[in-house]
Amino acid sequence: MKSTEQRVSKILSRGIIKNILPSESELKKKLLSGEQLRFYIGADPTGPSLHLSHAKNFMLLEEFRQLGHKVFVLFGDLTACIGDPTDRNAARTRLTREEAKKNVDSWVNQIKAIINFDDHDNPAEVVLNSTWFDQMSVTEMIELLSQTTVQRMLERDMFEKRINNNQPIFLHEFVYPLFQGYDSVALDVDVELCGTDQTFNALAGRDLLKRFKGKEKFVVAVNLMENPATGELMSKSNGTGVFLGTNPKTMFGEVMSLPDEMIEVVLINNTRVALDEIAQLDIKNKPRDAKLFTAEKLVSIFYGERAGKDEKESFIQTFSKKSFPSDAPKVEIEENQLDLLSLVKRCQPEKSNNEIRRLISQGAVSLNGNKITDFEESLVISQGMELKVGKRGFFHIN
Repeated sequence: MKSTEQRVSKILSRGIIKNILPSESELKKKLLSGEQLRFYIGADPTGPSLHLSHAKNFMLLEEFRQLGHKVFVLFGDLTACIGDPTDRNAARTRLTREEAKKNVDSWVNQIKAIINFDDHDNPAEVVLNSTWFDQMSVTEMIELLSQTTVQRMLERDMFEKRINNNQPIFLHEFVYPLFQGYDSVALDVDVELCGTDQTFNALAGRDLLKRFKGKEKFVVAVNLMENPATGELMSKSNGTGVFLGTNPKTMFGEVMSLPDEMIEVVLINNTRVALDEIAQLDIKNKPRDAKLFTAEKLVSIFYGERAGKDEKESFIQTFSKKSFPSDAPKVEIEENQLDLLSLVKRCQPEKSNNEIRRLISQGAVSLNGNKITDFEESLVISQGMELKVGKRGFFHIN
């Protein structure tokens, strides 16, 4: 069993944490004091899906829980309805309470594999910030607003950019940092984990905690998992997204589709494979092998070791040995005849017609192993047809 000091040093030095305020040495001293600290991560449930960069934060929180500290997963169901202006040149689309709650339920389900909500002695706890904001009186709200200045809020880069571009700044988003910051007061925390893009809001919470309770708070800012070659953040639209809440096959395929330079980033942030073992993978010269290793690790974390092994074998069979996967989805087609565009649309309704036309024209669609580049081509539909769309879309036609 490693000592607490070794475990703390390993967490702090892995490369996930970018900055600690007021200092790493002070936090480390606190972590080794034997005192149970109160940690939290706050997240606004603005969409239904999380990706690996989000998962990284919850995995780090779980490590502090395993050290014996009390941890909270705070969902901003109220602040999500305001909308964080971070990095935005326009106000966010505001969610309803019902939409926010639906996303919260989805997110909790997605992270159950990586953070322990069921531990008998020290479970992670889910909290909603509507719990305290719904109880706040107008008098208390005015007291909160009096804790900062307009000049302080205008220090945010995006507000300065909007003013320079003659774009509006709405009052509800202008005071957003105070609402997010007050979460620290309501939870009476010792440490907040946040992305580097949330440092301003976290520091607002640090100031509020001092003012309301005379208490210091550590801010632990973690990286945003950007592509080291391009600077692009993990994002589905940039082709660098691996999303939770899908299925083992989709996750495995998304990892295999990552740019080579993202593999080390994922291994450092989303697994606890030793750093020297990561170096031995020789990712630069053996990217495919490294991706297979990484994909199996991730699927194992979220879906179990058996699923990781099965998806690796399935991937190798399908893409290395060029076999059509036997477990490909079956799509019922009642018509006897369809044009190719309509057939693909039945199998992948989420794709737009323009996207399907582009795939067909690029030779990315094949039927029974034969590429077809005319989206208007009329096809006689028969049971047992095998349709392939792009690199990873396989469908049995019934």
